[in-house]
Amino acid sequence: MTSLTPGEWQAIWLTAKLAGLTTVILLILCAPLAWWLARSGSRLANPVAALVSLPLVLPPTVIGFYLLIVLGPQGAVGGTLEALGLHHLAFSFWGILIGSVIYSMPFTVQPLREAFAAIDLRLLDAAATLRAGALDRFFNLVLPLSRSGILTAVVITFAHTVGEFGVIAMLGGSLPGETRVVSIAIYDYTQALDYGAAHRLSFILLGFSFLTLLAFYSINRRVLRPLQLR
Repeated sequence: MTSLTPGEWQAIWLTAKLAGLTTVILLILCAPLAWWLARSGSRLANPVAALVSLPLVLPPTVIGFYLLIVLGPQGAVGGTLEALGLHHLAFSFWGILIGSVIYSMPFTVQPLREAFAAIDLRLLDAAATLRAGALDRFFNLVLPLSRSGILTAVVITFAHTVGEFGVIAMLGGSLPGETRVVSIAIYDYTQALDYGAAHRLSFILLGFSFLTLLAFYSINRRVLRPLQLR
């Protein structure tokens, strides 16, 4: 297999950057949301959960299409930015980042929600009697007890973003250094009948996916083992 070209290295770096930022943003946004969904008795919980889970059933091209309209120069967000003298977000890295955050959200929320729901509330009540505040209980009790769910959310979100194609294709196109991630580069090579280059990048994604899942299952087993022995 021939060595990677500078453009392919650029696509790999852009993919890693997109997946990393998406994962960090979603962990910050989804931790409180997942906690609320796991513990709330509100009637809004089910509609919110359904809204968050829409990317699981909607074709990514549908999500990408509507985001293109909203973030483009004539859209509510893109048009407002243009009026302020800024550039719209369609066909930009920040645009595909927004798309990736929305599309990968259920892959972060669901593992966190399940982990939070499994926590024994009596532990939180005991901490409260020791005058531990809500934030103190969340960061020092809830998150450590949910480390398996957090690990699952991180791995699945990152890996899912690495393999994303439809939303990025609709919203970002194929701009080198800006929106041309590995999945888009593979598509471009296939369209150009350059199967050797497409195979080269596809093999890298295949190897990355296998090694990521292998590491995840190995680490997750070590995390769960101490909990099972208690």
